[in-house]
Amino acid sequence: MMSKIFWNTLKVSPALLGASLLVASSAYASGGVPEQTANTTTSEATASRETGVNYLTNLPQAKVEGTSAAVEFSPSFELAQQAPTETTTAESAEMLEQIDLYNQEVLGTESLDQVTNVSQLRDVSPGDWAYEALRSLVERYGCIAGYPDGTYRGNRPTTRYEFAAGLNACLDQIVRLIEGGAGIDPEELATLERLIAEFEAELATLGTRVDNLEGRVAFLEDHQFSTTTKLRGEAIFAVAGAFGDSRADQLGLDEDDRDDPDDEITFSDRVRLNFDASFTGKDRLRVRLQAGNTPELDEATGTETARLGFEATGGNDVEINDITYRFPFGDKLRFWVGANGFDFNDMANTHNPLLQSSGTGFLSRFNRRNPAIYRNSSNQGVGVNVNLSEALGIDLGYFTDDGNSPSDKDGIFNGEYTAIGQVNFQPFDALSLGFAAGYSYYPGGEVDLSGSTGSPLAKDPFDGDATSAWRFGIQGDFKVTETISIGGWGGLLLAESESGATDGDDADIWNFAGRIAFSDLGKEGAVLAFAGGMPPKVTDLDGGDDDEDTSFIVEAVYKYPLNDNILITPGAYVIFDPNHNDDNQEIWVGVIRTTFKF
Repeated sequence: MMSKIFWNTLKVSPALLGASLLVASSAYASGGVPEQTANTTTSEATASRETGVNYLTNLPQAKVEGTSAAVEFSPSFELAQQAPTETTTAESAEMLEQIDLYNQEVLGTESLDQVTNVSQLRDVSPGDWAYEALRSLVERYGCIAGYPDGTYRGNRPTTRYEFAAGLNACLDQIVRLIEGGAGIDPEELATLERLIAEFEAELATLGTRVDNLEGRVAFLEDHQFSTTTKLRGEAIFAVAGAFGDSRADQLGLDEDDRDDPDDEITFSDRVRLNFDASFTGKDRLRVRLQAGNTPELDEATGTETARLGFEATGGNDVEINDITYRFPFGDKLRFWVGANGFDFNDMANTHNPLLQSSGTGFLSRFNRRNPAIYRNSSNQGVGVNVNLSEALGIDLGYFTDDGNSPSDKDGIFNGEYTAIGQVNFQPFDALSLGFAAGYSYYPGGEVDLSGSTGSPLAKDPFDGDATSAWRFGIQGDFKVTETISIGGWGGLLLAESESGATDGDDADIWNFAGRIAFSDLGKEGAVLAFAGGMPPKVTDLDGGDDDEDTSFIVEAVYKYPLNDNILITPGAYVIFDPNHNDDNQEIWVGVIRTTFKF
């Protein structure tokens, strides 16, 4: 058997690695991450530019002490296209109202305090050419503003609000002098002219950058999809294959009578588009579209333990996979409402931070999370997260499988449902623990207690009769060092038949798993991980035989990021004694998964 597996592996390995590297390398070489631009409105940028730069040309002309001629700025640097005009008293009043309005607009920014001595500005050196100019303007007019910490911060780029606020401080003083009939020394006006000329290039560059930004913002406003919605996408390319001497069996057939597994190599995909909308900045409405053709591998191998963790069997037909809305209530509560594809793991802490995700986590379905707690009724539901303290929280949820159906044994109260809760305890950053308990009811027909991860008996121990079950689980994660973490879980279901010939019979179903992960191994963001455990097993069953033997699954994966958007995950897992039957031979599954985030 092992020689056959070795030969199959040799045949397929070059194809697996070559296909994955071809896809990933071409995507890696094609470009980087799309540039993200902040949603700044054109009106804000325009208003700030006009307010900050054009004030000087709007100043009223005034007589200057000791001279009958007005002082003009050098024509080498134009602050506005129009020439200065004579300003009436009414126009001066209107300008003052505009300045006052601007002051109100910038109250929410960092405060600029008026200073009376340039020595208060800690980052202006007496050796700078501008020191005397600043000293003269500040000490005569109180014209330059500094920050509350005593800095002018002229050694770094300023925002338009900072520039406009500083300029406005000068304008306030000059306008007050003009209105009061005071004269202004022409030498000091010349100093202002020199300062403007000295920074002509910087001011011109600032205006150009703002103009360019205004054009880009206008384009985005005209072409954006939505002002409230963000698109987040994930695409998976997967090359996979399952191997074994024979297909797993639950009926006790002789090995010679068993079928061979379907061991052809597959190349499949799964695509998810999440449309995340927010209406308050703290809530989130998610609508997810999904399409894929990744096989489940249970029929190919004879055991559901072989199922992939990222399967999508819709034949690449697009479907609405998830509709959920969450919103906060105060500082301690967050509520959830789900109309489709909503289950407990969507809102609860699974205590497997590195490898829980279907797109970037473990390759097998079982090793991602505790099936006794996080794989139960899912579709419609409500939930709440309660943050009691930094170390203590509670997750509560109620979920149905056919809550949208008015048929008998369906609906949100008379059909399949699960009510569940979990207490999360994190005494310090490196350790997180979850203690969960819940109750499920299945009205009969399709019963799945194990989340399709264990033996057929663990999935439906009472052959389709109505079933109830208490669920218990303990899960945790411990960060041993900055790069090494361990974790695992244990789960128990206490099931009872509620109808038919098995009415009143009980079944105990156990499962457990453990893992170890090494982060940043080979590259920052890379993760090498190993996991193993016992899939759900019936250890005691009234009126029938339980699972006599014990099955184990062992998995190894290596997540390697090519960049922030492309991740390659080669790995494999093996199932010993599938379906808890030692007459079944090992089933091997090899996978190379490439995940694209955008």
